Amino acid sequence: MAPRLQPVRGTRDLLGEELRRHRRVSETGRHLALRYGFEEIATPIFEFTEVFARTLGEASDVVTKEMYTFADRGGERLTLRPEGTAAVVRAAISGGLLQAVPLKLFYQGPMFRYERPQKGRLRQFHQIGVEVLGAGEPAADVEVILLGQHLLEELGVAQRVRLHLNTLGAPDDRRRYREALVAYLSQHRHRLSADSRRRLELNPLRILDSKDPADREVVANAPRMEAFLAPESRAFFEEVKARLGDLGLTFHQDPYLVRGLDYYTHTTFEFLTDELGAQGAVLAGGRYDGLVRQMGGPDLPGVGWAAGVERLAMLLADAPPAPRPTAVVPVATEDEGPAWRLALALRRAGFVVDLAYRGGVRARMKRANRLGCRFALFLGEDERARGVVKLRDLDTGEERAVPQAGLEAELARLGAARI
Repeated sequence: MAPRLQPVRGTRDLLGEELRRHRRVSETGRHLALRYGFEEIATPIFEFTEVFARTLGEASDVVTKEMYTFADRGGERLTLRPEGTAAVVRAAISGGLLQAVPLKLFYQGPMFRYERPQKGRLRQFHQIGVEVLGAGEPAADVEVILLGQHLLEELGVAQRVRLHLNTLGAPDDRRRYREALVAYLSQHRHRLSADSRRRLELNPLRILDSKDPADREVVANAPRMEAFLAPESRAFFEEVKARLGDLGLTFHQDPYLVRGLDYYTHTTFEFLTDELGAQGAVLAGGRYDGLVRQMGGPDLPGVGWAAGVERLAMLLADAPPAPRPTAVVPVATEDEGPAWRLALALRRAGFVVDLAYRGGVRARMKRANRLGCRFALFLGEDERARGVVKLRDLDTGEERAVPQAGLEAELARLGAARI
């Protein structure tokens, strides 16, 4: 049977403009994270299944419907990572990284979920994210939110998103609230959607962020988390909001912004846009003080966020331009060797250089124009004899001889592409 030579549904080949958009997002995130004192970590793309089943919840949609899980030849149950936080926490525990905290980590890479592909959502998608482990202060929440805002500003999309913020309180607050919410929702069970009736037994807080119109009507009169906060929890949230305000961040306090699992506590937040259809969150996170302990590590707090690279890339106004190479053009066959030595020297100096494998001057110039080269360097018998290179500006047509000894400095002065 002939091979199926298309990408698997829900995956994409990345090249050209789309790849440059992706790289702009991930590299901007990495540079900013380093600036904020985060260290980069790279975890395997698959883990033992229990890493995600225990942390995401056995009854969650991700675990029951979306994870790519398989048995390897040794009979081990493995899962392609559907998200980054559990993998990073696992690495911190198994690698003995929690001896000195707070630990600040940045990650990037592909994630995998089996779901219906749609705008901004793929089965193989990419995320960047940050995690702070071992810091229980409100200042840690503020810093990760501030880093997310800074990322959006650097990408030029901050004016097209809005920050939503909420608190889940401490575990005791959450338990009291859950009891009151279940009591209220049970009275209106007949009005809830099928999904929400299922969640009422397994994960009732998730009903608060349901998009179903009938659910929204019921939820509109549901108890609010704010009424169940202990004084300490209320003070924690007020400090987060006050610091964000002092730093000039505007936000919408959203009582329906929740996380379904019990290890989430206190601050939860999302940066949302209206420009990507139903998938409005481009960066989301919160505090997960119970996760490290649940995974078998010490009782340490944590807070972080993850951002969808594809979604942010779609919001970029312009794709970063491809570098415009400098073409090296040997005039005759005997100029090939000197041309290769010249190209190698320029590449070692950091310049982006194209040297065609074959063809005369006309064919090579046709290639240079197709590649969008900015400059062309001609090397022939006359140029070699005089120790110069003929430099042509392909935008203006201006042409002049430049001494080989000063060529790198001249190209730098002219702004030739370097990486």
